[in-house]
Amino acid sequence: MIQFGTGGWRAIIGKDFVYDNIISVAQGLADMMKAQGQLEQPVMLGFDRRFLSYDAAVWIAQILCANGITVWFMKRTAPTPLIMYTVKTKGLYYGLQVTASHNPPTYNGIKLVVQGGRDASQTVTQQLEKYANAVLRRDKRPEPMPVQLAEKSGLLLYPKNPFNEFIDDIESRIRMDIIRERGLRILFDPMHGSGAYALMVLLYTARCTVDHINFERDAYFGGHMPAPSERSLQELREKVTVQGYDLGIAFDGDGDRLGIIDSNGRYITANEILVLLYYYLHEHRGWKGPVVRNMSTTHMLDKLAQSFGEVCYEVPVGFKYISQKIEETDAVLGGESSGGLTVRGHIPGKDSVYAAALLVEAVCMLKKSPSLILGDLYAKLGAHVMLEKSFPLTEEGKAAAYESLMVQRHLPVFGQAIERVSYEDGCKVYFKDGSFAVCRFSGTEPLLRLCAEAPQVAQAQGYMNAFREQVMILMRESAEES
Repeated sequence: MIQFGTGGWRAIIGKDFVYDNIISVAQGLADMMKAQGQLEQPVMLGFDRRFLSYDAAVWIAQILCANGITVWFMKRTAPTPLIMYTVKTKGLYYGLQVTASHNPPTYNGIKLVVQGGRDASQTVTQQLEKYANAVLRRDKRPEPMPVQLAEKSGLLLYPKNPFNEFIDDIESRIRMDIIRERGLRILFDPMHGSGAYALMVLLYTARCTVDHINFERDAYFGGHMPAPSERSLQELREKVTVQGYDLGIAFDGDGDRLGIIDSNGRYITANEILVLLYYYLHEHRGWKGPVVRNMSTTHMLDKLAQSFGEVCYEVPVGFKYISQKIEETDAVLGGESSGGLTVRGHIPGKDSVYAAALLVEAVCMLKKSPSLILGDLYAKLGAHVMLEKSFPLTEEGKAAAYESLMVQRHLPVFGQAIERVSYEDGCKVYFKDGSFAVCRFSGTEPLLRLCAEAPQVAQAQGYMNAFREQVMILMRESAEES
């Protein structure tokens, strides 16, 4: 059965990400659009550099066109933010991006973008699941329209260059004059993904000296996870420091998550990027307003907002909740500890291109490295150490852990006074000293995700160990019973 998670439908290539399932999602969307009377607008269709992405996009286009739906098809790989931008600015009902974002190379998937350029809500993805699975249960496979016939009939169209409007829009929002004055030397690592082109154009236009690594397409992402983490950016770190670059910038596989390496080789975490940009926009751009984070993101944002006389809003994991809260509260920006963020007035989804350009602007405007800017903020707000770890789960182990933690609500012994516990999205424990710990089940992979934040590493690690030990015991017990 096809099931959408927080980032879309993702599945292992050759096991579940196969032709029948892919065209069932396409036919399901067509059936849903027919039921809702939304056939007059085209569907924007893009794809990343993963194995099977282009082929899957062609299969999807053939099914949509066979249902009389016009498709705007990207002729080259595109970052997910570009698809979201096009859906928003052209007033489309839907866009599809063939991507599994930062998942391992063995995965691929389909992300649904809805009107306004936002992530599809759970209500919408559940509807699509229903339609897609109904197609799977039919005896007859949907018939595709041949590409040449779709082109000839005017149902399959190729936008001239949607990158132009996307790049121009971001350029209009950035102080390019400030960046030109500094002339930074930047090393860019798109991690073999589809987010390379747009940022390169912006940085060259701003007269930066830009070199790149891992630029060519590689469906296996050089043997690494296509996520800009401290572990995966060792090559970038080494070359930035040895070759004297001012900054290292990295994107994930579909260009919606950002990683930064400072000139001294320090990895700037996603939490720190959020704090730095909120500080810069609020205090140096004059953008007043609150900030939004998900439940697994640093509480340093809360302290910073409080120091400004503003509010920090917490939402469940899933970027759709962040963008929704930004619109509700007119927040300056919102983001998550996994590397995604968006800024007021731009698309209501993650965009590493805009975020990276803003960070370069901040470095140039303040004439300080990210480390120095953050040093000032830590001196003001105190130490905050966040640790994150994911562990694989069996179906039986997941069921046992869920029953114990979420239904019976049995908590580990933490050795720290608890202020309150939230079960809105997984289990989050708020401690009286301001630290926290989270245990939740991934919506896109068979993983248990743990994170904790505290003033010291040992304290944060202790929280995660307590959660992990309890889950491991439950998994062993469930395995013995079976």
